[in-house]
Amino acid sequence: MILPRIGIACSARSAFSKTPPNLASLLNTTSKKHNLVAQHRSFFCQRQLQNPNQKRYVGKRLLHGNQPGVGPKEDPNSGGVGRGPVSWVNLGLIGVASAAAVAYYRIQRERRIEEAMGKIVTTGKPAIGAPWTLVDLKGNLVSEQTFAGKFTLLYFGFARCPDICPSEMQKVAQVMDTMKEKFPEVAANVQPIFVSIDPGRDSIDALRSYEKDFHPSYAFLTGTPQMVASMAKSYRVYVSRADETEDGDYLVDHSIVLYFHDDKGEMVDVFTQSMKPTDILDRIVGFAQSFEKKKKLDAQN
Repeated sequence: MILPRIGIACSARSAFSKTPPNLASLLNTTSKKHNLVAQHRSFFCQRQLQNPNQKRYVGKRLLHGNQPGVGPKEDPNSGGVGRGPVSWVNLGLIGVASAAAVAYYRIQRERRIEEAMGKIVTTGKPAIGAPWTLVDLKGNLVSEQTFAGKFTLLYFGFARCPDICPSEMQKVAQVMDTMKEKFPEVAANVQPIFVSIDPGRDSIDALRSYEKDFHPSYAFLTGTPQMVASMAKSYRVYVSRADETEDGDYLVDHSIVLYFHDDKGEMVDVFTQSMKPTDILDRIVGFAQSFEKKKKLDAQN
């Protein structure tokens, strides 16, 4: 059993020894090159695999060899090697988009609040307002009955108010001008009224000078401190002195509300500072038109 194996091995060696010299040399050279490449790749792997971020890149090099355009800084699967997907430009764009989203949300929220305010339905009569008596710029006593038959738009303020009162009064002026242009029959039946909550300084003469800066349809009223306090209390108007100086000058903090009344002096709506002139106009005109329809139906019955 041993002799045949030796014979086969000898035959194989003899056959290899009979290979042409040039072919044997080529085979030896190729074998040496393969050994060198294997040793080089083994060394390369040992060095590169020490860095976990190079594992995928090394594996790809060993599998496919050198490829143009593929390297540690360009390989998308290199585990974070080189430039990532986030840059300062991307962060800036994200910041701008976030700010725009927040601004849009706030605008939509304010619109929804205003729409909800316009859809509130109440039952019964609010316990706001009561009979009152004040003094006009001619020195005559006037009351809610003086304006009977008209819709009144009542505002509480003071002549030395630096910004809010003039702004609200200009808003009312814009409503009146637009109403006179588009709905003259309604405008003729609406009376804006300014009531001073600072009777100590807002005398008749002071209000006469003050009224020159505002819409001519306004009725300016004042009175004694007791008259004004009684009316403000019935309308639940907040009034408080603020920023009083050593020389006695001061401002007045107060509620910023427009009270809308029907022809009998009953309050039917309120308009807050956040409402736009167009919104106030729509509410007044809508009420006036409904009022006229109801009046005609009652006359027919």
